Amino acid sequence: MDIEELQTFVEVADTGGVSAAARRLGISKSIVSRRLFKLEAELGVQLVARTTRGAALTEAGVTFREHAARIGAEIEMARETLLPAGELRGRLRIAMPLSFGPTHFAPVLAQLAHRHPQLRVDASYSDRFVDLIAEGFDCAIRVGYLEDSSLIAKRIGPVAGKLVASPDYIAAHGAPETPDELVAHQALMQGTESWQLMDGDKIVTVQPQGRFKADNGIALTGAAVAGLGIGYLPDCLTHELVSTGALVPVMTRYPPPPAGAYVVRPPGQHPARKVRILTEMLIEHMGGNPQLWGCDP
Repeated sequence: MDIEELQTFVEVADTGGVSAAARRLGISKSIVSRRLFKLEAELGVQLVARTTRGAALTEAGVTFREHAARIGAEIEMARETLLPAGELRGRLRIAMPLSFGPTHFAPVLAQLAHRHPQLRVDASYSDRFVDLIAEGFDCAIRVGYLEDSSLIAKRIGPVAGKLVASPDYIAAHGAPETPDELVAHQALMQGTESWQLMDGDKIVTVQPQGRFKADNGIALTGAAVAGLGIGYLPDCLTHELVSTGALVPVMTRYPPPPAGAYVVRPPGQHPARKVRILTEMLIEHMGGNPQLWGCDP
């Protein structure tokens, strides 16, 4: 068995089909099928059950997928150590937020690809929290407050935020001044999340209520401008709207606690060099553009 067979199997496992794996790898479906057949023949077990809807892992396939992914990652890391200093190759799969990933982070990915012509960059933009291990990502960029997990996180910069509402909403419903008053207002939320606010040095947790929800920060910003409620939003989405008066900060005595942007990766002793270099570039990017993130220079 060779590394290409292992990588192809992992792609089929992660994408759920031969066709999707072929598109991601940039090869034909026949090559994917041939590699799968050869791998299964060498192992003496069926790893993938072909169906009319794609492909599903057998019990043996589920077990072998984690081993194959780990072996592939270790071989890629070994290859990196043999490259000329600073040169990257292989593929970098990264997940990042849809709300401002294309505008705030994508330029760094383009710069990375330009510097390293042997590196393939595969970016997925979504505001959902992807499962890095199950979906085969090398890393992800996450913004806000990180939940406890087994993932390893590296902070790349601060992200400021505030509570905002439109002048029309404030004229119709007033502006809350305390956390207790906030729960009586319409909140614009991503789900059923709680909001954290600073009361001096203490953190106050509020359970807001609202009838408008969206899994995208840009959509929530638009709803705030339309006067549908109060948004708990990062300054990188609202700073221009606040400067023009389309949105107004509310409850400024109770600001959100400091948040940040992070590169998160699956657990492991050492990050791949491509992830480490991307992280360094993102730290430099955020440090060189503090006003873009609503932070003081």
